[in-house]
Amino acid sequence: MAAHVSYTLKRKPHLWTREARLAYLLMLPAVLLLVLLMVYPIVYVFMMSLYRTDRIGRLQEFAGMAAYLEVFTTRVFWETTVRTAVWTVLAVLVKAVFGMVIALALNVEYVGRRVARMLFIIPWASSVPISAMLWKWVYDHEFGLLNHTLKATGLWNNPPVWLGAPISAFIATIWVDIWVGIPFMALIFLAGMQAISRDLYESGDIDGANARQKFLHITIPGIRHLILIATMLSSLWTFNDFNTVFILTKGGPGTSTEILITAVYKHGFEWLRFSRAAVMAVVTFIILTVVSLFYAHVFFRQERDV
Repeated sequence: MAAHVSYTLKRKPHLWTREARLAYLLMLPAVLLLVLLMVYPIVYVFMMSLYRTDRIGRLQEFAGMAAYLEVFTTRVFWETTVRTAVWTVLAVLVKAVFGMVIALALNVEYVGRRVARMLFIIPWASSVPISAMLWKWVYDHEFGLLNHTLKATGLWNNPPVWLGAPISAFIATIWVDIWVGIPFMALIFLAGMQAISRDLYESGDIDGANARQKFLHITIPGIRHLILIATMLSSLWTFNDFNTVFILTKGGPGTSTEILITAVYKHGFEWLRFSRAAVMAVVTFIILTVVSLFYAHVFFRQERDV
């Protein structure tokens, strides 16, 4: 018995066996690359927000919270932050609703369903810059397809300059983000729906449940984890959708379509105000971290409740 206890105490822990050491050695290059490409830039941005910098972003002298106070006391920053939140919430909500409707339509057997699936995936399969450039041509006041169609059909003889007015520009840019993101939602929801056992729906038919009741009590509970994951990813991507805004409007007219990520770019790379840009980047990082932690909390709580 004593010999067995002695052997147990001398035995190496599972985290430091020969196989574990080999695994750590093989992982080391990837970890170093991750630190170099991700951890170091994040740390440097945090430091940059606390230092004054020169015109090429090198740290000069410690300034403490001066850059934070300078940014937080400007009205434009808070307007941009609120606009980014509204932009994200509206876009993700519309993408989730339309994605659910499309997924339900594609989950039904009919002729041409495979072709419909292929067509719906095109916006998501195309790169965001290409989609944004395409829609910029569509929105063109003089030669764009949208205004030409409105005039030709008599629906609107004097259509607006879609990207030239604050409200219409905001609606136009948010629609492009929605158009690109709907297929992702639809495919995720469709995959979840097809994993639900058909026996559950047959049991619902036997019990006399209608389509709405089966949707609320079978479909939604069956894909709730996927809904949570899809909305989380879409929220992160939409919050940082630089390409759509910058290609369509560059944040204009004025700052009517400016979001935090485009403000970071302008302060950092156009106006060379690196400390301000770093502060906004830190704020963006904190917001997205909080959102991710919230989704993770809800997800694991749902796992415990199952």
